[in-house]
Amino acid sequence: MASLFGIVFAFASAADVEIADRIKKVGEVCIEGQDCGSAPIVLASVESVGVEENYNKSCATCHIAGVAGAPKLGDGPAWEPRVAKGMETLYNSVINGLPPAMPAKGMCFSCSDDDLRDLVDYMVDSVR
Repeated sequence: MASLFGIVFAFASAADVEIADRIKKVGEVCIEGQDCGSAPIVLASVESVGVEENYNKSCATCHIAGVAGAPKLGDGPAWEPRVAKGMETLYNSVINGLPPAMPAKGMCFSCSDDDLRDLVDYMVDSVR
């Protein structure tokens, strides 16, 4: 009889371990003011890609076809009045958006402001 209880106890113990493993917590909430330890903060990084790749994935949709009045890549007459306003104005239009058609960051949400300036330079250089 004792050996029967030993077998049952062994299986119950293994099951308890499996159950405990399945329901263990996977994270913790740290409330301001509590000592939450010193776990390192990991920031996601955005892989830097080339200006042409950024243009193709974020700008080309509108700037190849001229959607909603977007100046086409290489279309000097369309770019001329925009360039005449100055590069800073163009940069700001891309960074902050130009309603109703030009969204902020021009759909390149992973781009830094410097990346966006490079994209503007890329498009303007196509007409120079």
